[in-house]
Amino acid sequence: MTAVDIVRGASAPADPADPADPADPAGEPTRTDGWRRALLHGFVAYVVSRVLVLAGASLAAAERGQGETGVDALAAVLRSWDGEWYLSVVRDGYPSHIPAGIDSVGRWDEARVGFFPLYPLLVRAADRVLPGDALLAALVVGLVLGAGVVYLVGLLARDWFDTTAARRAVVLTAILPASVVLTFVYSEGLLMALAAGCLLALRRRHWWLAGVLAALATATRPNGLALVIACAVAALEAVRLRREWRALVAPILAPIGFIGFHAYLRLHTGEDWVWFRVQRLVWEEHLTFGASTAWQVRRLLTDPGRSWEDVLATATVVAAIALLALAWRMRLSWAGLAYSAVILGLMVLPSTVTARPRFLYTAFPLIIALAAWWPDEERAWSRRGWRLLLVTSGLALAGVTMLYGSYDVVP
Repeated sequence: MTAVDIVRGASAPADPADPADPADPAGEPTRTDGWRRALLHGFVAYVVSRVLVLAGASLAAAERGQGETGVDALAAVLRSWDGEWYLSVVRDGYPSHIPAGIDSVGRWDEARVGFFPLYPLLVRAADRVLPGDALLAALVVGLVLGAGVVYLVGLLARDWFDTTAARRAVVLTAILPASVVLTFVYSEGLLMALAAGCLLALRRRHWWLAGVLAALATATRPNGLALVIACAVAALEAVRLRREWRALVAPILAPIGFIGFHAYLRLHTGEDWVWFRVQRLVWEEHLTFGASTAWQVRRLLTDPGRSWEDVLATATVVAAIALLALAWRMRLSWAGLAYSAVILGLMVLPSTVTARPRFLYTAFPLIIALAAWWPDEERAWSRRGWRLLLVTSGLALAGVTMLYGSYDVVP
């Protein structure tokens, strides 16, 4: 079985890194042991990365100095930015009326209508069974989802490539700087878990499951719509190659979450397209089709040191271009490429929060491509490079956490 076969569509891929095909009973222990080692590496990396996040958050809490100390100060960092809005949805639900004069001046509680419902619903359900408040429930949910993301990305990497790629992918997913969102009160962890499950279901041709998971993802974040395109690409490929018409159920189901949320807001508030009005008036969000991102890159080049946001935006753009090229070279699955390309396209379209590490991180198939591409670590230079990448990523993870938590940079 060639590498092309593995990436493009066999339902039971062989692992070229293992000495025997997994269908051969003699080779099964080797493949199983490789997968267990990958999971162990991922577990250790995830634990270390969460410690680094807490270290960075503690430094941010000390720097903010807003009268809070100890655990309260740390909690304030972890729920900052969008976390406050998600927790307001958890506590109060969605408003039934959005004022006509709502704008970007001050804080309008009704602006919470701009945040999609599935993550707050999950946190609210956890809050009912866990001790403590909604923030603790959100942190526990995030911790579990983060572990699930690492595991599912590993499974996907193993299916697309091999257990060696899976081992590298789980470590990178855990330790990359943008993984801070797996601990902050953000919805990226839920989106990524659903997206990885959906892509895995598409890979294994479980079309109904893929459609349901995609529908849940589109009720989690707006960029979950990338899975609609991924499902469509996978379904069209199945129809073209195998006349598998039942595959069309996946793209049909996929947008239901997005459509259902807007239908709910229409019935609940009595206003058409209220989500879009809030985005436009409160966060001054509109489409610039990449112009805002290009301006940030230009501003960094002409006025370096002006803003950490410009540094992160430029680094994100450069990394996105390099990873896309790498994914193409590694012949990533068409569904994975489509999902990643749409995620990145949606990242650069808006006018305000544009290129950010957390949006690139959401395009996790590109991380899998990097893991699969990385040269054989039996070579000394490759081994040293891998270690340098992990150390640099860990330090950057603590640093990014501190920047986000101290209000120096918008996540």
